[in-house]
Amino acid sequence: MARLDAVTLKQLRALSAVAGHGSITRAAEAIHLTPPAVHTQLRQLSENVGADMIARGEGGKMVLTTEGAVVLEAIRRIEVELGAAMRSVAELRDGKAGLVQLGVVSTGKYYAPRLVATLKELFPEIKVELIVGNRGQIIAALESRQVQMAIMGRPPRFPVNHSEPVGPHPHVLIAPPDHFLAGRSRIDAELLIDETFIAREEGSGTRILMERFLDRIGEGRIYDVTTMSSNETIKQAVMAGLGIALISQHTVVEELHSGRLVALDLPGLPIERAWYLITLADVPLSPAAQRIRAHVSGMKGSFLPQL
Repeated sequence: MARLDAVTLKQLRALSAVAGHGSITRAAEAIHLTPPAVHTQLRQLSENVGADMIARGEGGKMVLTTEGAVVLEAIRRIEVELGAAMRSVAELRDGKAGLVQLGVVSTGKYYAPRLVATLKELFPEIKVELIVGNRGQIIAALESRQVQMAIMGRPPRFPVNHSEPVGPHPHVLIAPPDHFLAGRSRIDAELLIDETFIAREEGSGTRILMERFLDRIGEGRIYDVTTMSSNETIKQAVMAGLGIALISQHTVVEELHSGRLVALDLPGLPIERAWYLITLADVPLSPAAQRIRAHVSGMKGSFLPQL
């Protein structure tokens, strides 16, 4: 009765050596075993498979039986697969292959796909998965190790992390081109604070930046805020004349180029911030992730949209 679970690589190696050298003695020399040891491996293989593997041919040469030839073909396929596996392991170990999950806050969706495309071209054996979400979602993904690194505008306090600036992140105050403040070289804070401001949800990095800016120029005055769920909705609302918005310049490059939106000129604008590449402090990166992190760092923000 065949016992597949009892077949060992040592048994298969002995059969392959005998098939290649035509004798147990020469096979034993080739694989650095004694002839009795090779004979034992062949006997155990025959018992496990349930058929003789070798027979004595003309001139005393050892030849494979029909069943032995079938097993030898399987051995060759096994060797090919093991060789491929060893190469894959070496590539993973050396960072030439692997899977890297990159988290990006939703504002980064305007440049992140192009960044991933560049990484794919440069590192074809490394699969880079892009995960986009709001700030809270990306921080949670980082903490739960769903992503190995993340790009966001302000490093979180928790989880404990390493942060590295990877490019400028300017914020501008946008308005429709026919807005009464458009084109003015100096805008009075009193006029500005009376406007309706369209912003992301509370807790978002852009919302916090806007609140700090308005608290500073308005000296604590109350202002009207309309909350919207996405940068795209905010842009459409501003173009429709529902208000003005402080927003990442990288989300409105095309609209500013085409004249569908304008950036208001006010002292202190644009607000200069940075994009940060975040990794967990207590979790070592895989070799593939180390290569991706090093390359993104070395790009010095060249992947960001240019106005």
